[in-house]
Amino acid sequence: MSEIRALDVNIMGREYRIACPVGQEEALRQAVALVEKKMKDTASRSRNNMPERVAVLAAVNLASDYLEAISGKGGISGLDTKMPLSACDCEDIRRRIEAMDTRLSAFLADG
Repeated sequence: MSEIRALDVNIMGREYRIACPVGQEEALRQAVALVEKKMKDTASRSRNNMPERVAVLAAVNLASDYLEAISGKGGISGLDTKMPLSACDCEDIRRRIEAMDTRLSAFLADG
């Protein structure tokens, strides 16, 4: 089992402590920067700036961006193109979504 350390990060002016495998700190910081950028972009376009809503909308936008990247087409509508969903590691995607859900639930509980 790899060693885990707590990393303090700031997202939208709020501090969070996130568990991170040793050696993956920079990757986590990059992910945090991406999430914060997406949340700021989402908040600037949204009529409702409730942090929970902004976080969920940003997560959906990031998921859509991811699907676009793996399919080579426009977001969610691109599921049936170059890389079919069946070619993805669906179990890994499920685990990652569950991990994000756990983190989001913790985020919402702290708010």
